[in-house]
Amino acid sequence: MRRTPFSTLTKLVLLAFFLVAVVLPLARMLANLGDTDGIAIISSPRFAKALTNSLLVSLTATLISLAIASLLAWAVTRTGLPGKRIWPILFTLPMLIPSISHGMGLVVLFGANGFLTNLLHLGGSIYGFGGIVTGSVLYSFPVAFLMISDVLRYEDATPYEAADVLGIPKLRQFTAITLPYLRKPMIAAVFTVFTLIVTDYGVPLMIGGQCITLPVMMYQDVVGLLDFGKGSVIGLVLLVPALIAFVIDLINRDRGNAGFVLKAFALRRNLRRDIFAVLVSVLVGLFVLLPIGAFVVLTFVSHYPNDLTLTLGNISRAFGMKAGTYLLNSLIIATAVALIGCTVSFVVAYFTARTRGRLSRTLHLFSIVSLAIPGLVLGLSFVLFFKGTLLYGTLAILVLANMMHFFSSPYLMIYNTLGKLNANFEAVGASLGVSRAAIVRDVLLPQSRLTLVEMFTYFFVNSMMTISAVSFLANSATRPISLMIPSFEATMMLECAAFVSLLILAVNLALSGIMGIVKKVMAEGARAPERTLRLEAST
Repeated sequence: MRRTPFSTLTKLVLLAFFLVAVVLPLARMLANLGDTDGIAIISSPRFAKALTNSLLVSLTATLISLAIASLLAWAVTRTGLPGKRIWPILFTLPMLIPSISHGMGLVVLFGANGFLTNLLHLGGSIYGFGGIVTGSVLYSFPVAFLMISDVLRYEDATPYEAADVLGIPKLRQFTAITLPYLRKPMIAAVFTVFTLIVTDYGVPLMIGGQCITLPVMMYQDVVGLLDFGKGSVIGLVLLVPALIAFVIDLINRDRGNAGFVLKAFALRRNLRRDIFAVLVSVLVGLFVLLPIGAFVVLTFVSHYPNDLTLTLGNISRAFGMKAGTYLLNSLIIATAVALIGCTVSFVVAYFTARTRGRLSRTLHLFSIVSLAIPGLVLGLSFVLFFKGTLLYGTLAILVLANMMHFFSSPYLMIYNTLGKLNANFEAVGASLGVSRAAIVRDVLLPQSRLTLVEMFTYFFVNSMMTISAVSFLANSATRPISLMIPSFEATMMLECAAFVSLLILAVNLALSGIMGIVKKVMAEGARAPERTLRLEAST
């Protein structure tokens, strides 16, 4: 009897895992449509209004986010902006707190009794379309900034130098060199940011007012009315833009060509350019810091705006309502997601990046499919599929939901890293009698450890602050601390909600700082043998 190779068995097990963790729950949600009059729901005035609002908000916020992100990326990579190591940290702070906190921050600043409303005697209302767009921009522009700045950082300066020698004007250089170079990355950024905004319910739930979006409608129907049929219909609609973005990004990525830096840009002194870069960075920095500053003030006043007495009572109230327990839940969930997620991602990426065959290609497709599934849709599909099982109502299902929700991006990180390493390691090892396991342990893991640290950080930070995938799955015993924010807001306990937002930010900042130190130590450890070899060679 012919034995099935170990790698084939492992791939089949991993495929079965993705089938149970993603495909079958999604199929169960779609099967739920059979008992629902989807046509009636889609043709209703409320649905049409929510769909229109979602599209208008997402398109507007995406354009603004990309414009801001492009300016900031240019300032960091192409100007003499002072403190270039500090600004990216500041610009990415909004990625460390839940999206609902950004909406709440705008309410605290610009609401009817907001800090800036009272200080500057502002009129009008922050609630509605403008508020959602503002909050969505605050929530999404850091993602676009990271994508665009990374691309600009590795652009080759040689074509620009040749253009200068030939006397080609700067505007023509921009249209003939820069725009073609940025075309594919910008397409990816557009669809990434658009999908992020169109599927988010945190910002519009907090600040939307009468401007209802599809994710908010889905949240209200499922959580408030327990109407899973209508939730499934809306979930299917939310899948459409995400799937389109996924397919276009996949095609765009496959056709792109990998490049490398031939020559870095030599920055010339330009005072006007650098002053403009500083002004843009300061304005966006204030935009980022104002809500966080409002959270700090709100946390330590008795009851804004009626009683501004300094107090620690809000912290005591939050912990009295189980904030400590829910924080522990979040830490357990985030740590488990990071550890298990990194392990599974590495194993999957090893087989997809370093082995060939139909099973490897299928496994790769399964691994990136969660990019096209919004968190709300994934959470609802888990409810319908796992309800009544031993997993339902436990921390384990929250770990699984978060891991699958955030799996694709870390997987692609390690997939790209393993794909760049020499493809002949295993073949050479086999000829020398060295097992695959030894190659992985002694060669591949050390070579990819910096990527693994980045993956751990990504899993942990996102699991700490997410509210979408876990909204339908958590109960009073398993609730993560991020879900306390909408609960406090609903009961007008904004001071406690502000404290919880700061708590999540502090945990994520601490983790990011620790991982930054770990990466620095690893990088120094990797350079030490190289320095020793060079010293021995010179002597």
